[in-house]
Amino acid sequence: MPKKDYYNDPDAPAANSLIVAVAAVVRNEVGEVLMIERSDNGLWAIPGGAQEIGETTRGAAVREVEEETGLRVEVVDVTGIYSDPGHVIAYDDGEVRQEFSITFRAKPVSGELCTSSESKRVEWVPPSHIPNLNIHPSVRFRIDHALENRRRPYLT
Repeated sequence: MPKKDYYNDPDAPAANSLIVAVAAVVRNEVGEVLMIERSDNGLWAIPGGAQEIGETTRGAAVREVEEETGLRVEVVDVTGIYSDPGHVIAYDDGEVRQEFSITFRAKPVSGELCTSSESKRVEWVPPSHIPNLNIHPSVRFRIDHALENRRRPYLT
């Protein structure tokens, strides 16, 4: 479903939905970050998506990473909870979601990188190369917080 992100945009449509979403900052043994180039908007992102009824947020993060990248991960901890009303996501069907995302730190445990209907490319990216990628500001914020190795999760 095509979407458009609005971030602190006075012309953004009003939110009419709030869905629990999850994302994961996955790092390999050399510290590279698992990134996907999204099929719906062409931006680079960390894997993630909506939690489904009957699953935990941790389970949703594991499922989303595997669906989008082919990797099975182990969730290590929470890096942040993001609920900025200034970030809304408009979908073609009329839904406009206010951001609500729980971002986890995770490590790979099995699988092989592969693309999906949601990911045009899947790559391990050195942290020093992340600033060169076309990433939505809200996603970059989450990556930055995870790479800071904060003692406590970021909360909005």
